[in-house]
Amino acid sequence: MSVRVKICGVTNAVDAALAVQYGADLIGLNFYPMSPRCIDVETACAIRAAIPAHILCVGVFVNSERRQVLDCVEQIGLDLVQFHGDEEGEALSGWPCATIKAVRIAPDGPPPDLAQIPTTYLLLDTYKAGRYGGTGEIFSWERMLPAIAPHAERVILAGGLSPENVVSAVRTVRPWAVDVASGVEVTPRHKDPEKMRVFITNAKTA
Repeated sequence: MSVRVKICGVTNAVDAALAVQYGADLIGLNFYPMSPRCIDVETACAIRAAIPAHILCVGVFVNSERRQVLDCVEQIGLDLVQFHGDEEGEALSGWPCATIKAVRIAPDGPPPDLAQIPTTYLLLDTYKAGRYGGTGEIFSWERMLPAIAPHAERVILAGGLSPENVVSAVRTVRPWAVDVASGVEVTPRHKDPEKMRVFITNAKTA
């Protein structure tokens, strides 16, 4: 089976429907107030209603209260919860749906111990001080390969992916899925249809 594609930071139903038309498997909805891609529950419900039920809807949260996350899961019908902040331990357990933990990879230093993270999936992103993702920068895939290989079936590769580099990324890492936001945008709140189409096509034929 080809790699799955997650289009993240979707802010409207039109972009979501186009992403699905082009072959996206997961749609990411951002609920982090500091993000330019943040949306409210009403908008998220409209996006969920605009895409087929089999397309996975992912809610992205940064250090949110458990009750807020649970409310979003119930009201929107989220399929997965993505923790993109400093969550650890009990904050990652006891959820009614599949979970993703974002792991930010620094350019140097030892790789993280992915075996110790109890979520369903692991999203590997690029570390940048003071930022919770959305950097648009890649990390060294080759340096991380020894740490990634035993967990590839639950790795979602992110961090600076674009239509131009996604083939190399998929062939190098062989992740469960790839994740893109800024790499297929016109502005932080609007996707570029052609970039989405090319990104998804390139990823799935890599």
